[in-house]
Amino acid sequence: MGDLLFRNVALPDGRRGVDLRVREGRIDAIATAVPADDGAEIVEGEGRLLAPPFVDAHFHMDATLSYGLPRVNASGTLLEGIALWGELKPQLTQDAIVERALRYCDWAVARGLLAIRSHVDVCDDRLLAVEALLEVKRRVAPYLDLQLVAFPQDGLLRSPNALANLERALDRGVDVIGGIPHFERTMAEGAESVRILCELAAKRGLRVDMHCDESDDPLSRHIETLAFHTQRLGLHGRVTGSHLTSMHSMDNYYVSKLIPLIAEAGVHAVANPLINITLQGRHDSYPKRRGMTRVPELMAGGVNVAFGHDCVMDPWYSLGSADMLEVAQMGLHVAQMTSQSQMRACFDAVTVNAARVLGLDDHGIAPGKPADLVLLQAHDPVEAIRLRATRLMVVRRGRVLARTPPATASLQLPDRPPQIDWSLRR
Repeated sequence: MGDLLFRNVALPDGRRGVDLRVREGRIDAIATAVPADDGAEIVEGEGRLLAPPFVDAHFHMDATLSYGLPRVNASGTLLEGIALWGELKPQLTQDAIVERALRYCDWAVARGLLAIRSHVDVCDDRLLAVEALLEVKRRVAPYLDLQLVAFPQDGLLRSPNALANLERALDRGVDVIGGIPHFERTMAEGAESVRILCELAAKRGLRVDMHCDESDDPLSRHIETLAFHTQRLGLHGRVTGSHLTSMHSMDNYYVSKLIPLIAEAGVHAVANPLINITLQGRHDSYPKRRGMTRVPELMAGGVNVAFGHDCVMDPWYSLGSADMLEVAQMGLHVAQMTSQSQMRACFDAVTVNAARVLGLDDHGIAPGKPADLVLLQAHDPVEAIRLRATRLMVVRRGRVLARTPPATASLQLPDRPPQIDWSLRR
C-alpha cells in the first residue's frame, strides 16, 4: 500500500478540478493544489470522475455463473428459475460454488464493485451454499465487503426445515435475515412469515432483507406488513424490501398510502432493473407491464432506494458482467428518470444509497474516510452511466486493486481526428 495523489479530478457531488490525497489507506485531503508526499504515486485525473466504489444491494452469489446447469430456463420465468435451482441443488458441491463465486468477485473488483449483499439459500439441509459463501467471504475480505443474507428460497413456512436452517446459518455467521413471503402457500402464511422473521431480527439485533412482492399481482402487499412490523419492533433503518414489483400494478390510491408507511418505518427499497423487467410481465400479452417498482415515486416519498444486479448467468438470467453502471443505465431507462437530477440519483442508487442499505457507514468521499475509490473514464455521473465508463483504477484502503487502459478507437477517416473522444464535456 502506497500513498496516492489524484490531481484534477471531478467528484460525484459536482466539485471539479480538485486534488485528492491518500495517506496510509485513508483520504487525507481534498482541495485545489494539494502538495504531494515524497514517494506518493501521482495520478493525473484530467478532469475525470473519482467516485466511491459501487455497491450491489441485492445479489445471489450461490447461483452465479451456473447458467446451463443442469439445463437452461426455457420459459425465462421466475417460477421455472426457482424449479431449475431446485433441480441443481442436489448436484452442487462446495468447491464449485466457491470457485464460481471467487471468479465473480474477480469480475466485481475489476468493475469497481467492492461491496455486495448476497442472499444464500438455506433450504438445503446441508447448508452447503452457506458454508461455501462463508468461506468466500473470508477469502475476499481484504478487498471486498461480502454481506450474506439467510434466504429461505422455498418459503419459510412452506419448506419444512427452513426456519431451523435459517437460525443455523445465522449461528454460523450469516449477517442478515431474509424471507420470501409471496412464495408461501397463502397470503396469511406470507404475513406470518414476515412477523416471525422480523421478531427474530429484533431478538438477535440483526438486519432484515426480504424478497417482497416479486409478483405482477397487485394484491401481493407484504411490503405493508413488513413496514408495520418494522415500526412495531423499532427496526427503523435496518429493514429492506427487495423487488417490490407488485407495486407497478397497484392502484395509485393504495400506493399513495403505502409509500408514506414505508418512509415512516425507514424501510429501504431495492429494485433490480435488469431482472425485474426480464421476469415480470410474462403473463401479459399487450400492453405489457414494465415490471420494475415505482423508483422515482419512492425516492420522492423519502424512501432510500438502491439498485441491485440480482443475477448473473444463473437459472434466472443468462447475461451480466458485474457492471453496476449497466444496472443504473437500465434503471434509468425503465423508470424514465431522464432529468439531470434523476440520472444522478440512478448513480447514487448503485453507490451511496446501496451503501446505506448495507449499513456501510464509512462509504463515501470525505477526509478521514477509507480510501476506497474508482477512477472512471467519464467527467460526471451522467456521462459515466451513458458510457458505462471504463474503470481506469480501483482502489481499496489506498491499495490499487485493478487498472484498466482507457477505451479508445483509432480512426482512419479522411479529414477526421485519428482518435475518438467519447465524452461531450459541458
